[in-house]
Amino acid sequence: MANHIYCTYFDHNYLSRGLALYHSLRRHAPGSRLWVLCLSETCHQVLAALDLPDMLPVRLADFEAADPEVAATRASRSAIEYYFTCTPAWMLFVLRREAEAEWVTYLDGDLFFFASPGIIYEELGDAAAAIIPHRYTARLARLRKFGTYNVGWVGARNDPDGIAITRWWRQKCIEWSHDHVDGNRFADQGYLDSFPRLFTRVKSIDNIGANLAPWNIGNYRIDVCDRQVLIDAVTPLVFFHFQGVRKGMRWFIFNSHRSYRAPFSSEVRNHIYKPYVEQLLAIEQTVDPFLQVSAAMPHRRSATIGVGQYLRSKARHAGTRVFQLLDIVAGRAFFVFRGRAY
Repeated sequence: MANHIYCTYFDHNYLSRGLALYHSLRRHAPGSRLWVLCLSETCHQVLAALDLPDMLPVRLADFEAADPEVAATRASRSAIEYYFTCTPAWMLFVLRREAEAEWVTYLDGDLFFFASPGIIYEELGDAAAAIIPHRYTARLARLRKFGTYNVGWVGARNDPDGIAITRWWRQKCIEWSHDHVDGNRFADQGYLDSFPRLFTRVKSIDNIGANLAPWNIGNYRIDVCDRQVLIDAVTPLVFFHFQGVRKGMRWFIFNSHRSYRAPFSSEVRNHIYKPYVEQLLAIEQTVDPFLQVSAAMPHRRSATIGVGQYLRSKARHAGTRVFQLLDIVAGRAFFVFRGRAY
């Protein structure tokens, strides 16, 4: 797997999820390197102190020095919009430094592997770029405005075509990469829809075991055989996209299945989510000596906040608490006690 290089980015608030991704890669794709663009100095300090094999942390300042055109967009974009802008440029940064790589693949920081990704590369054949569809359920058709494809996995072959596609994507993100839908544009993601139309050798990944997620899990039946998670009884789960996992109400960890009106069976709870949550908890105990970050900032009312805005904020908070209580009753949440999930 040494010729398959991966890259991602996250800050110290996302550290446990990014490290869970790393450890899952180590288990299922040994020898693969993971480059991490550290979106905060604290994140870089912790990863440098951990000194993990096959992980290469890079300071955001060093990345920006290498690509000042991307860095120049920072002042005009929100933090999340700037991170979207960085995605293809970060891939190119890694491609330039991994001359022997066959593929450089960007991964979202909240992915987690359950099996080897080798089966995905076998599917790609001679492709120069690899993109992965959302596969929304029918009831989530409204979300198609955010793009057919998900940025959770985007691969570029280290050849002229793969580099050209990534350069085009980088330029488009520099021109426009915002956190709202504008025609067929959305963040860094909407541009993926243009890949098959504008370029040859673009492969849409067919394997339904890749990028199983809350927005598409309702399309399938989830089974477990010999501790292996199977989709529709035959396809092994390769990686799951744990978008929306969050702490709340002090002792609980919640997921986003309710938001996507997605099923949450005992198989999903015990064989997909529980291993991930337990990995997060174990990592937090490891990094605690290096990092002390509260799970959430205390709620404070700004001196300049308007009364209407304050009341709307309180209403949203109350609504969230109600839905969290419903998730607890429905068995969607995990109770955390002494570093274990129940």
